[in-house]
Amino acid sequence: MERSLTMEIVRVTEAAALASARWMGRGKKEEADDAATTAMRDVFNTIPMQGTVVIGEGEMDEAPMLYIGEKLGTGVGPKVDIAVDPLEGTNIVARGTTNALAVIAIGDHGQVLHAPDMYMKKIAVGPEAVGKIDINASTIDNLKAVAEAKNKDIEDLVVMIMDRPRHEKVIDEIRAAGARIKLFQDGDVAAAINTAFDNTGVDLFMGIGGAPEGVIAAIALKCLGGEMQGQLVPQNDAEIERCKKMGIPDINKIFYMDDLCGGEDAIFAATGVTDGELLKGVQYKGSKARTQTVVMRAKSGTVRFIDGEHSLKKKPNLVMKPE
Repeated sequence: MERSLTMEIVRVTEAAALASARWMGRGKKEEADDAATTAMRDVFNTIPMQGTVVIGEGEMDEAPMLYIGEKLGTGVGPKVDIAVDPLEGTNIVARGTTNALAVIAIGDHGQVLHAPDMYMKKIAVGPEAVGKIDINASTIDNLKAVAEAKNKDIEDLVVMIMDRPRHEKVIDEIRAAGARIKLFQDGDVAAAINTAFDNTGVDLFMGIGGAPEGVIAAIALKCLGGEMQGQLVPQNDAEIERCKKMGIPDINKIFYMDDLCGGEDAIFAATGVTDGELLKGVQYKGSKARTQTVVMRAKSGTVRFIDGEHSLKKKPNLVMKPE
């Protein structure tokens, strides 16, 4: 995987963020997602690589672009697997709330899990608590392990978990243990990677969310030296059959980091669409716009925060006319 690819994909997430942020607070999540997807696909065509989408907008007959199996790039350069979420948090943008991202994760060819579009039970931590969590352990045991690893009292831990009825039992257990909770409505990629940055104040991520998002977050955590574990949670016989068709015969399998993203290298980039704990959202300033992006690479351990300023006069397709 070439070093230049790290900076090339920043252009892709920036374009998606700039296009989708125009829809913030307008209550139209599909339009926001379409804008991000179109902008992302256009820039992908200019990147020197041989990319294959393994996690994207759906199957070929479900998505017009960035579909699973689609070839991306100029056809020259490194051969890689690509996981994309052009707009991670479509509901977030529609409502104008926090932590929407435009996201790309890249792994060595054949090394990224082809996760079916279904629920996955997940647990994630940053570098300090790697090797201490166990998705099969009780909530209190994981809290104790993370607190010990981070030299904290349980009362000082902050756990991010999605605000859903399915998490009521876990939320009650966390509160009974004395730990603090940050509930969020959407966007569990951002929630998971927040565990690896001290300035977010997040120590542990738990809960059930999308499996594709779990793989994307795992690639980010690989770059950051963190850890994620996952287990698929199929809801019916059709989803169980889908697992088998995608090469996952054991639906009870625990996926560890090497299962989610193997190989020696990985790259992750995310541009803020709306403000969040980690990144500022897009800000429009007349004929210019500002973005903030984090990009990281596993092989070098490099993490860069990039503030971009963009001329909108040169990108008329990014300016949405009022209805």
